[in-house]
Amino acid sequence: MDKNRNVPFSSFNSLTFFTGLCIGLSPVATALAADSTEKKSDDTLVVEAQQPSLYAPAKSADPKFSRPVADTTRTITVISDQVLKDQGATNLTDALKNVPGVGAFFAGENGNSTTGDSVYMRGVDTSNSIYVDGIRDISSATRDTFNTEQVEVIKGPSGSDYGRSAPSGSINMISKQPRLDSGIDASASVGSAYMRRGTIDINQTMGETSAFRLNLMGEKTHDEGRDNIQNERYGVAPSLAFGLGTENRLYLNYLHVTQHNTPDGGIPTIGLPGYSAPSAGTAALNSSGKVDTSNYYGTDSDYDDSTADTATMRFEHDINDTTTVRNTTRWSRVKQDYLLTAIMGGATNITQPDRNSVDTWTWSRNANTKDVSNKILTNQTNLTTKFYTGSVGHDISTGVEFTRETQTNYGVNALTPPPVNIYHPNSNVSIGGLTRNGANANGQTDTFGIYAFDTLQVTRDFELNGGIRLDTYHTEYDSASICGGTGRGAVACPTGVAKGSPITTVDTATSGNLVNWKAGALYHLTEHGNVYVNYAISQQPPGGNNFALAQGGTGSSANRTDFKPQKAKTSELGTKWEVLDKRLLLSAALFRTDIENEVEQNDDGTYSQYGKKRVEGYELSAAGNITANWQVIGGYTQQRASVQTGNNVAQDGTSSLPYTPEHAFTLWSQYQATDDISVGAGARYIGSMHRGSDGAVGTPSFTEGYWVADAKLGYRVNRNLDMQLNVYNLFDEDYVSSINKSGYRYHPGEPRTFMLTANMHF
Repeated sequence: MDKNRNVPFSSFNSLTFFTGLCIGLSPVATALAADSTEKKSDDTLVVEAQQPSLYAPAKSADPKFSRPVADTTRTITVISDQVLKDQGATNLTDALKNVPGVGAFFAGENGNSTTGDSVYMRGVDTSNSIYVDGIRDISSATRDTFNTEQVEVIKGPSGSDYGRSAPSGSINMISKQPRLDSGIDASASVGSAYMRRGTIDINQTMGETSAFRLNLMGEKTHDEGRDNIQNERYGVAPSLAFGLGTENRLYLNYLHVTQHNTPDGGIPTIGLPGYSAPSAGTAALNSSGKVDTSNYYGTDSDYDDSTADTATMRFEHDINDTTTVRNTTRWSRVKQDYLLTAIMGGATNITQPDRNSVDTWTWSRNANTKDVSNKILTNQTNLTTKFYTGSVGHDISTGVEFTRETQTNYGVNALTPPPVNIYHPNSNVSIGGLTRNGANANGQTDTFGIYAFDTLQVTRDFELNGGIRLDTYHTEYDSASICGGTGRGAVACPTGVAKGSPITTVDTATSGNLVNWKAGALYHLTEHGNVYVNYAISQQPPGGNNFALAQGGTGSSANRTDFKPQKAKTSELGTKWEVLDKRLLLSAALFRTDIENEVEQNDDGTYSQYGKKRVEGYELSAAGNITANWQVIGGYTQQRASVQTGNNVAQDGTSSLPYTPEHAFTLWSQYQATDDISVGAGARYIGSMHRGSDGAVGTPSFTEGYWVADAKLGYRVNRNLDMQLNVYNLFDEDYVSSINKSGYRYHPGEPRTFMLTANMHF
């Protein structure tokens, strides 16, 4: 394998660049501050406050993070609503392109394909550590941003913040809330592949302290680069607020989103770098070339439907000027069912009607089905307060949480799609729909959590912080199988039970306690800059962070209830600088995460917990304003993710963790050229990635690195209307956005597309 695939960054001394950037900007910051903050007129001192940057929110909206972002001893990226608007980012996956090294790089395992926001971060699947307003979001569908105020990405273990979570960190989407002003913002977009989208945001005051807000969204589009792929979603989000500006505030929110999409199982990796035919009999594939990236290998029966409903009530009471108590109750339900047809790899899956003509060869397909209902009911109480003990200041956030999560996976009858031509697929095939067979799987997890965080202002420049969280959980799980079948995993029918009947095969429960904690220290070198250290422990129970017993494991299963929790330990050393009159935040951090108690399969088929992983590297970021008219957000990371102990190595035999680019860069910049014209441009680089290991033969063991550029042109017609044109993948780069574990399938990156949007304000 070529060791120089990452040449664009292999010799780039990013720490030197960052230091030089800080030094170079400091004189500019001093000059701007001297020129703009104080002006004298006769004997009157006029202080002109700088407008906060719309690209760099100063604080997290989650009360668990009580300190400003610049003084938080963690790597945090806050993606504001303005960034989303300027980029035309309409879903969470697109929003996360502003965070280096975070993305949907994994396309599924074997015949299964990922759907929705399948996010990898720092070498770990983080899809189950996505939160909305600090509450776990149970959806596996695509999350639209029409009702999102900002997206907060916290890297490193978040167990002390949210309980069980991925060791890589967490993603928190903050919902829009009513305000004490009245206005309407609406947008209408058209774009490539018959893309149509409309949104409306109505905020209306009702008296002096109450307001109503309504956000609506509708979108319908075809995929520009893929045949037959269509997406359609609609959303409504009404909300009420009472007591705004007073000591007692009540918020009532509801969110409904429905989606009707065509799932995409990807295309064969034939012809990609690293591919070779799986057998001598299929050697012609070595020279047959890539398949058309627009090819669709599904059927007319394929679909992906989901419905999400969420109701939230939050009450806030200011006990005094420094103490606030908040109580939040949320009920949410997500129902999703889909039929996704994807090709199956391997030489035995290829049929050759004419050995001399590859155009006649066919590949078998697998029908992936899902029919699931997820529910969550939670009540959270949080108290924030500030006080002094002697000369030491305290900034405290503490609370309790009660949560019940339930999941029902409905068993459905198997479907068998016919083979598909490799180079000329025909999707005009109907294989029927989903029919339930009673072989359901049911899980329920009840969790009680209690936590406390404190930041101690020891001196004017020195702070200590720490936090601890205890979670007690109880999980019940049962599942049924259809008896009387044949092949691997077949279950015999008990006496008197008819063949094809569902019978309970797993009925188990488990309980446990998880203790997560963090500690840090921060020292202000100057008024504008600091250095910090942080150490955190995060745990999640066997079976992952969705359910403590995700699959009801018994016997030799990797999800056995007698296993210890997976444990992640993260160390971070960083510095943050607010420059240019505190309008631009520059950050740099060194990090290391060690993950223990990873489950590994032994040679005899049993499982043990001896696996260890490590992710280490550094990250640089910038967010805010360089000048009043010039805004930026971006970052660069170099990360080395490897298996320290265990068998889970990459397909190329190295110890590298898959789906984790060693180098990743992202930058978006916008400049207000005149009062009416704005221009924006961005670029991102994703380095070469390893894929997971299995028994696949001849498939690529890696994906190549790539650059993608985007651009925007905005024009203000008048005070009520502005237009913007966004162009994505400006240079029409051909790249692999994600690859499946076996390397048989991949999702090509979207080609050059455009979106024209009219934004209206009243």
